[in-house]
Amino acid sequence: MSPLWILSLSALMCPISSASHWRRALYPSAFRVKRGTPALFNPSFQKSVEDANLLYEVLWSGAYMDTERGTLHISDQELASLRKLEVLDVLCEDVLPRTLSEIQRLSAQLAQHHGSLRMEDFERTVLTMVFTAQHVQHTNPGHQRELWTNTLLQLYKAIKVDLRPE
Repeated sequence: MSPLWILSLSALMCPISSASHWRRALYPSAFRVKRGTPALFNPSFQKSVEDANLLYEVLWSGAYMDTERGTLHISDQELASLRKLEVLDVLCEDVLPRTLSEIQRLSAQLAQHHGSLRMEDFERTVLTMVFTAQHVQHTNPGHQRELWTNTLLQLYKAIKVDLRPE
């Protein structure tokens, strides 16, 4: 085989393999963020221990995600003004699934996932679990609440499996 033939075959296969990767991604919307910033391609909030502490502080302060638009509401004005939280806002609005069917699809994919989750996928799964727990809290008792609760349990099991040492 000539090097030119290998190079042309590689160039042909590259877009095909990357497109199939996006279809298999747990959070395909992370690759389609339309905010116009290249840094927000496949966004991730936690890059250090300080970021993890900030996320904990945000969640502990009573932050909640709007079920309709997915916007993040932070009651503490000082926390809400931090520029670092813009990425978290993008994650909540554009990346995380918000409907029951989207979250059920995610939990089914997580059940079939082998190996450890990537850091970004783990973070998004935990945030999806937080959103689902908040939604369960505001859903009236009945069939819908039971469906949301079962989905929350599936997400918890996926996180638990990922945290378990092999």
